[in-house]
Amino acid sequence: MLQIPLYDSSGKSSGTVEIDPAILGERVRPELLKQAIVRAQANARQNTSATKSRGMVKGSTRKLYRQKGTGNARMGARRTNIRKGGGVAFAKGNQNYDQRMNRKMRRLSRNSAILAKILSETVVVVEDVSFDVPSTKGLLSVLNGVGVTKGCTVALGGANDTIYRSGRNLARTELKPINELTAFEILRRDRFVMMRSAFDLLVKDPVALNAGSEN
Repeated sequence: MLQIPLYDSSGKSSGTVEIDPAILGERVRPELLKQAIVRAQANARQNTSATKSRGMVKGSTRKLYRQKGTGNARMGARRTNIRKGGGVAFAKGNQNYDQRMNRKMRRLSRNSAILAKILSETVVVVEDVSFDVPSTKGLLSVLNGVGVTKGCTVALGGANDTIYRSGRNLARTELKPINELTAFEILRRDRFVMMRSAFDLLVKDPVALNAGSEN
């Protein structure tokens, strides 16, 4: 069993919680984590760069002059890529960089990322925090209390608008329900913070928690 530090809602240590590595797939899978990270970065590409091919450039398709007898080098149409103002060879544009992973792979990569974080001792569990109104100062106090100084990913048990609005302005801090987190979002930050409700959901039935989106 693996031990994870447990903190109360004020950020004070209150012991540890245990999790069986078998729940998270027994071992860290570097190849799957790499695939998940490459997929996330590829799907984030905007694909807005583009250049014109010779078929997109305005101009005649007539051969500029005859092939032989002029003393000049042979030359084709004005729109050829070797002339100024012509099209570009192998023009960029309309590429599709999207990559897909099936649900089982996404779930396993997320669990493998959590296991990697636990083994590196950068995971903490915090008793659920609640505010009557959004409080960035209150949430920051809790995160500072658990040792978060360089940013973190916070896993919630479910949608919580008050907590989300409390943390949306914090630098290098992301808050999401645990069933929406991907391996990339977990690994990209220095620390991983799980609310107690999110941890309980993970321990109870990790297979029932989908990971990330289809895209």
